[in-house]
Amino acid sequence: MANPTEEEPRVNEDIRVDNVRLVSADGEQVGIKPISEALRFAQEAGLDLVEVANQADPPVCRVMDYGKFKYEQSQKAKESRKKATHILVKEMKYRPKIGSGDFETKTRRVEKFLTEGSKVKVTIMFRGREIQYPQLGRKILDDVAESISHVGRVEVYPEQEGRNMTMLLTPGKATRRQREAIEALQAEALEMEEASAEAEAEAEASSVTDEEQTSDETLELEQDLETE
Repeated sequence: MANPTEEEPRVNEDIRVDNVRLVSADGEQVGIKPISEALRFAQEAGLDLVEVANQADPPVCRVMDYGKFKYEQSQKAKESRKKATHILVKEMKYRPKIGSGDFETKTRRVEKFLTEGSKVKVTIMFRGREIQYPQLGRKILDDVAESISHVGRVEVYPEQEGRNMTMLLTPGKATRRQREAIEALQAEALEMEEASAEAEAEAEASSVTDEEQTSDETLELEQDLETE
């Protein structure tokens, strides 16, 4: 006979083995018993004998009200599907150069969505030349993740989508490892921001030097012409 599925275990006379490891309705280990004795034990209790671990040797059987058990399992599965169906994904949009007041207001709304059980897609919208500074958007996403870590955690880490950068948050307190990952990302974003600032400063300094050099060369040329 083929092994039964987990959804439909063998019950009562369908359990065709010589011996079983018997568990009472209260969860007490009765011990290894002949199948006939186990069936009689269940019948005297006015309940069913249900095979709950057919791979064990001998199989484990428990005394229970199988009809009630099936109903409860059905209700749990139904409730689980219902919750899965009603998980909503909200979205909150930020700009790379958002002010502190707007940041706090939007982040409080993100926190509210998470506490209500919704996932939240956080989007950084770049405009014009802002796309050249992705580290600004990355820092905002990291700050959001840290601010809501007591009620939510990062499910999908920051990724670029065209001119936007997105991150997906899900309800549930962030683990220690996730908090450490967020801190590492923040440190990386800070390093990128500092490197970008240094590069801009060097470029500006180089531009000033070139202008001064050009001015000096022009002055020397004018002096040479006057001398001639």
